[in-house]
Amino acid sequence: MAVYAIGDVQGCFDELLKLLDHINFDPVVDQIWLAGDLVNRGPRSADVLRFAMDLGSEKVKVVLGNHDLHLLANAAGVIEHQHRMDTMDSVLRAADKEQLVTWLRHQPLFHHDSKLGFSMVHAGLPSEWSIAEASERSKEVEAVLQSDNWRDFFSNMYGNKPKAWSIKLDGWDRLRFITNCFTRLRYCYDDGRLALKFKGAPKDKPTDQKPWFEMPNRASKDDRIVFGHWSTLGTGQYGNVFSLDSGAVWGEKLTAVRIDIEPYQWFTIDADPEGLPHAKNKATVQL
Repeated sequence: MAVYAIGDVQGCFDELLKLLDHINFDPVVDQIWLAGDLVNRGPRSADVLRFAMDLGSEKVKVVLGNHDLHLLANAAGVIEHQHRMDTMDSVLRAADKEQLVTWLRHQPLFHHDSKLGFSMVHAGLPSEWSIAEASERSKEVEAVLQSDNWRDFFSNMYGNKPKAWSIKLDGWDRLRFITNCFTRLRYCYDDGRLALKFKGAPKDKPTDQKPWFEMPNRASKDDRIVFGHWSTLGTGQYGNVFSLDSGAVWGEKLTAVRIDIEPYQWFTIDADPEGLPHAKNKATVQL
């Protein structure tokens, strides 16, 4: 069995199929990991969700990203007006909307495969959490997302605070911190607090911030982790972490890495900017 981890698809269904053809993906024997942001800004979000749902949980492993949660917030009625660059109507107006939304909110925020020795998250982990602790924190949010009161979560999800982890955090503050780590994190301040505003490349970062995976004494530093979310970082291996977001939705590339064998094998396909509504806007938006 081959296992391929794939970066942010963001509704680029044609590119996903092209990449799977490129790697000769065989759904009978192979498995894919989708590192979050399955939807939004690309043209075929609903088709991406249907494809993953139909493959089944044994063949595709998914973690939720910030755009996936944004879609769920819209479905929950928390957001009255979509962002001008949102392209979620293929889901929100679909005849099978309820099935798609229910499937999406039952996906985890963190995935760990002890046999492979790999974990997957959309964004990052704070330096305090081990892999075991990250798994437990993920379950706290998932329990709310999968409950009958899931809409309440989205009424309290948005915001940048609290910035620092404490085991004493509780209620919505605790769930918001956990969610921000898994779905929004790129940088931390030198003292370990989350730095959620700057989204650019490390060469342009503020001097008092570090990429989350470069934080000293990071509890997960010896663990292999694949993640997306950060197209300005660039794809590649950074120590034991593997960055996968190569900006497909902006007309660049979609990337996969095979993680069940060493040396790890990287694959990319070019996205078609003509079929992507916001490709021309890449230089004017924060990714």
